[in-house]
Amino acid sequence: MKKTIIIAACVALSTFAVPAYADEDAAIVTGTGGAVTGALVGGPVGAVIGGALGVVAGASLNPPPKEVVTYVVERPAPTRTYVVKEELVVGKTLPDDVVLETVPDNDAYAYTVINDRRVIVQRDNHAIVEIIE
Repeated sequence: MKKTIIIAACVALSTFAVPAYADEDAAIVTGTGGAVTGALVGGPVGAVIGGALGVVAGASLNPPPKEVVTYVVERPAPTRTYVVKEELVVGKTLPDDVVLETVPDNDAYAYTVINDRRVIVQRDNHAIVEIIE
């Protein structure tokens, strides 16, 4: 009985959360990632809970202002670059040992180069907010 109530509550909450953030790529990506992770850990119930939590986490990402993107595009590439096997997606968090370049006049964002692409992250949590092709 408890399981049914928990599932129903999670489905109801995720139903309200998804339309509010459906236009945010980060919310969709992290919602899907949360659902997959939740399914692996906790089965169907974990998928629902993980998906709902992932959408909320993705919705908290702030896309960088145009000035930050322009600065990152126009700067020479950093001397230290990284190569990773995983796909780069908005919402993914970079490890703390990745050296980030600062963006003058905007302490909220930093950037680095991964797999020959410039990646803008939020400085407070190292979450990817934009990938420049």
